[in-house]
Amino acid sequence: MAWPPQLRELKGDLGVADDRDDVALATVLGAAVEFVEQARGGDFNFTADPASTLPTPTALLFLGTVRLAGRWFNRRRSPDGLIDMGELGATRVPSVDPDIERMLGIGRFRAPMVG
Repeated sequence: MAWPPQLRELKGDLGVADDRDDVALATVLGAAVEFVEQARGGDFNFTADPASTLPTPTALLFLGTVRLAGRWFNRRRSPDGLIDMGELGATRVPSVDPDIERMLGIGRFRAPMVG
């Protein structure tokens, strides 16, 4: 998988077949890629520089970035952090997703840093 993830990968992960949300999806994907590159800068060779000794982004990082973008896209539908569940009432949408943080190696899943 070539870095960065493309719109088709995000749409495939979300099961989106049409193009009506392409602008919004591309926006969140670009933001997610930028976020991951900043958060994991120095850990991976994001630019495919042949002189770099850093590893290329992994499949796990790739998928985590796609899932983060999907989460941000879906989160726009619940700006107050709540989702209406009909007869069951409303439920809170968590602000973080441990699975995504684990995939990206960020937050509490970030390796200890020395220096």
